[in-house]
Amino acid sequence: MQAQLGDQIVVESGTTGGARRDGEIVGLHHADGTPPYDVRWSDTGRVTVVFPGPDAHIRHLHHEGGPDRRS
Repeated sequence: MQAQLGDQIVVESGTTGGARRDGEIVGLHHADGTPPYDVRWSDTGRVTVVFPGPDAHIRHLHHEGGPDRRS
């Protein structure tokens, strides 16, 4: 998993009917974009360090000067 600043991380619920969370990646701990990430959660506005699990995926949003990479 690799991300850039401004990408969105989405964490699916592990239970049926559970809440899904998403947030903006606001900090990288490694230059190559690998985890962990500092994420500002859309539901609370809080920033936490995230070590994504198998229930998470990155939405690569458009970055200036680069291609629009959506997954």
